[in-house]
Amino acid sequence: MMPRHTLQDLPLANAFCDELPGDSEPLNRSRQVHNACYSRVQPQFFADAKLIAVSPEVLALLDLDANVVADPAFTRLLSGSELLPAMQPYACCYGGHQFGHWAGQLGDGRAINLGEVITATSGSQTLQLKGSGPTPYSRNADGYAVLRSSIREFLCSEAMYHLGVPTTRALSLLLSGETVMRDMLYDGHPEREPGAIVCRVAPSFLRFGSYEIFASRGDKARLQQLVDFTIKHHFADLYPAAQREVSQESYLRWFARVCDSTLTLILHWMRVGFVHGVMNTDNMSILGLTIDYGPYGWIDNFDLNWTPNTTDAQFHRYAYGKQAEIALWNLYQLANAVHLLVPAAAELGAILRQTERQYQQLWPAMVATKLGITHYQAADRPLIDALITLLSQSEIDMTLFFRHLGLVTCEGEAVPPPLLAAYYQPLIPEAQTALAAWLQSYRQRLRQQPENDAQRCQRMWQVNPQYVLRNYLAQQAIDLAHQGDYSEIERLLTLLKQPYREQPGMQDYTAKRPDWARQRVGCSMLSCSS
Repeated sequence: MMPRHTLQDLPLANAFCDELPGDSEPLNRSRQVHNACYSRVQPQFFADAKLIAVSPEVLALLDLDANVVADPAFTRLLSGSELLPAMQPYACCYGGHQFGHWAGQLGDGRAINLGEVITATSGSQTLQLKGSGPTPYSRNADGYAVLRSSIREFLCSEAMYHLGVPTTRALSLLLSGETVMRDMLYDGHPEREPGAIVCRVAPSFLRFGSYEIFASRGDKARLQQLVDFTIKHHFADLYPAAQREVSQESYLRWFARVCDSTLTLILHWMRVGFVHGVMNTDNMSILGLTIDYGPYGWIDNFDLNWTPNTTDAQFHRYAYGKQAEIALWNLYQLANAVHLLVPAAAELGAILRQTERQYQQLWPAMVATKLGITHYQAADRPLIDALITLLSQSEIDMTLFFRHLGLVTCEGEAVPPPLLAAYYQPLIPEAQTALAAWLQSYRQRLRQQPENDAQRCQRMWQVNPQYVLRNYLAQQAIDLAHQGDYSEIERLLTLLKQPYREQPGMQDYTAKRPDWARQRVGCSMLSCSS
């Protein structure tokens, strides 16, 4: 067992600040920042901060002793009120395309990086506080975060990890002890809400927009420094230690890796029914992680055109079924930035086209794994396409349908009752006939495989979760937390550690979205307000 650290002996580093150019302006005021990857900034002091949740797994990831949670210094650190001596807090400069339009400089407007923890087995992990005060990138915002959005980010970060989806992690959730004014629906009715702080953890919080900002300014020198830093620290096998400069070939191979990891990420999102909700280029991780949990959601009733984001309600740019298309669009914007370093546009284009072809091949193969098909073949595509059409025609719960599909036997009833239970409304006869016909074709395909029904079910239940963080479940935890009861946060955190395993006494957490949540704010749609 690896030795665990206290706060006092936690191994820290500041490679990002040590190796990259920083902002020469010391004042923490909202402004344009040029020629710099970051700005030094101190978190605000919160005298009454209160720790309300911690992820034991992230404590272990950081090699921190579990007893550190009881140390008041732990709360002070994770509120930003009292940092460790070696920490050099900073906020990152980046830009981004938002809803398809270049937005210019954005940056860490409510996030402050404390530095890097050097772990024994997980490499360098950056600690980042979200909601700990303003930075030069706050623009017209205040730099703080509210409890409702912080609960959602804390829980979803850990839920995604246990689902096997690449993600940033969440170490802790704190009340700041102060209130924050927010207009949740941007409808002219602002209210004061409890403030909160999440400590996020990742090998890096670099995103596509980190590179776009320098390309947009024609700042090739800073762009090259950042790309070289990224390759050196996060794609080390591509870094030529014996050479002075990274080669053009290494840049191309790096870009191809980013395309691959982004593709893998989207396939995982589609597999579990997750919708990010705001896939701007400043919300796309260069490491292929799910980053910036804002107005996300899980598909309840299967709908390729569903988006949880109220800002996207008209055009559905970031809908569930468009996530791969948008990821590719975002990769094109990153390629435009990298083009400043790699004049070979044809080679960048070839990588992007290959990525698109790969998705077209890997998406049906992923769906095939959800169906329990061991070896996907092109001949399986009509079965998959027919299923997508079937799911889109009636209001059916995606999570429950695929979970219950594991109970289908090769010689069973035409339409097993568990599948009917996944529908939100009783099926009309025509729809039930269509489902029975599809199941007949599905069973014929399963009979071609050598395993028995029980073996197939076991495999299917390893990729089709029983428990996901449905919006209404998160909202129930938020409602209780606003009353000072944080027990549901802990309950969900524990439940979602084993999303693929039946857990006794937890049947209520597998239920379809209740009628009261169909149109309720926080359950059906969410805004970017946090």
